[in-house]
Amino acid sequence: MSNLSDQVSYLRGLAEGLKLDTETNEGKLIDKMLELLTDMAQELDELRNDHDDLSEFVESIDADLGDIEDILYDEDEDDDEDEDEDDEDEENDNLVEYTCPHCGEEMTFEVDSFDFDEDYLCPNCHQPLFPETPDEDDEDE
Repeated sequence: MSNLSDQVSYLRGLAEGLKLDTETNEGKLIDKMLELLTDMAQELDELRNDHDDLSEFVESIDADLGDIEDILYDEDEDDDEDEDEDDEDEENDNLVEYTCPHCGEEMTFEVDSFDFDEDYLCPNCHQPLFPETPDEDDEDE
């Protein structure tokens, strides 16, 4: 029982203790006011209970929504990481690593910009990276 219901009960007890005559106008008015206060106190108790139930339900929904957000945001982060890895793989697909046959220096070339007619020199030993083979000399003649 709420504090309000307790106070209404106290007032009803006072009215009974005063032995108010319910046949007089004042007695009837006080009796009806006490009935109204009792009904209002009961309604407020029911509203409080409903409010508490709704608050628990909203908290439950909020927790479930938080779980869903965690799942969605974790997947988004995983997707972003996968996209970054895909981008790196695509960049690596366009690169070729080559080791100088003279000094062993390792270098990387972009496949798209590589020109087979150009004579590439090693940046370390300045020797041709792709020396002409005897078969290539015969084809030029």
